[in-house]
Amino acid sequence: MGRRQRLISKSILRAIFSPKKAYGTDDRPSLLARIFAFFSVFNLTLARYRAALFKRLRNEIWEIDEEEYKESFRSSSHNKRSDLVAVGDLGYSGSTFFTTPNSKFLLKSLPRHFEQSFFRDRLLDPYVEHMELNPGSLLVRITDLLYSPAPTIGAALGTAPGHHIVMENILYGKSNCTNDDQEQWETYDLKPNDYFYPERDVAGGRLASESVKERLIDEFPDKVRLTIDEKEDLVAQITKDTKILQENNAVDYSLFLVRYPASTASTYNVPVPPGKDSPWRTGLTSNDGKWVYRAILLDFFWAKDAVQAMAMTGLVNTFNFLKWGRDHGPMSITTTSDEYRTRFLRMVDDMIEVNDSSGQPAGQLRSQPPSTGDLIGEV
Repeated sequence: MGRRQRLISKSILRAIFSPKKAYGTDDRPSLLARIFAFFSVFNLTLARYRAALFKRLRNEIWEIDEEEYKESFRSSSHNKRSDLVAVGDLGYSGSTFFTTPNSKFLLKSLPRHFEQSFFRDRLLDPYVEHMELNPGSLLVRITDLLYSPAPTIGAALGTAPGHHIVMENILYGKSNCTNDDQEQWETYDLKPNDYFYPERDVAGGRLASESVKERLIDEFPDKVRLTIDEKEDLVAQITKDTKILQENNAVDYSLFLVRYPASTASTYNVPVPPGKDSPWRTGLTSNDGKWVYRAILLDFFWAKDAVQAMAMTGLVNTFNFLKWGRDHGPMSITTTSDEYRTRFLRMVDDMIEVNDSSGQPAGQLRSQPPSTGDLIGEV
């Protein structure tokens, strides 16, 4: 771990373990504290945002033991604070990623101001209300929001992120396997692939490197094999979850799908993420008995009405106009929230293959499950 990452890690751990009162929506640090904080470049002073709210989510809604949660940030061998584990690049957003020493929780920075303000000021309260009513929601469980309560040089220059979210890690248990078996774990960050991606679609993709295009969007090369009941439950839950994202104008979110061989689960007794059980977190076995699936909804921090999104919408519209009739359509970050939700639910529906109890594609076993369009109309 480099010096920068080590200092960011220490900033996060100070906020988690600090006995001081966490700042709320109205509390601010003293003038002297703000002056000292302003000159921080890497080692920012962070605080827990609305700590009591997130503690209630952890303890009462998701049933995460508080002592177990804190111990996740300690070294298991020395029972003291340990540096977080830096994780390689997991995406295309420029975020910094860590896991706790025991891999139970994942930390992600939110380097862009419009993402921070959207989640903190607009989506957080509807998110909490939704989780209270739907404890089995597939929206990722965000267990803490850490932020810099005072302006800093480091956050302004981008040398250190001023906001981090702590969330569940549905890859928890992978490290229990041997290196060879860990390679059998597959992850897919899935979004509708029929949007306009300039890196891929302009000039046949020749203007962007292969490494850039490979990180744009994942393709799932198979089908998720479920029973009819399992498909109905999954589509119904994602329909509910995406409804609050649509109502708050969120776009560009993704379905993070994990699968690993069912034989691995029996060989290693793979542990499951902490907290209240739900099938898509603990692992749902495919109906042909070959795979175990886990899934959550991620990255719902891009608002369609953010300044950046509106600017990109203007650029895309101008580009499509200059193409003289060859309209590429919107990008996933410039489309409307209801249109994105419709395509997203269609993607989920299309990736599922309904099998009978023998693992074979089902025939006319019973009436067909409701279509995505029907569910959208009901919710």
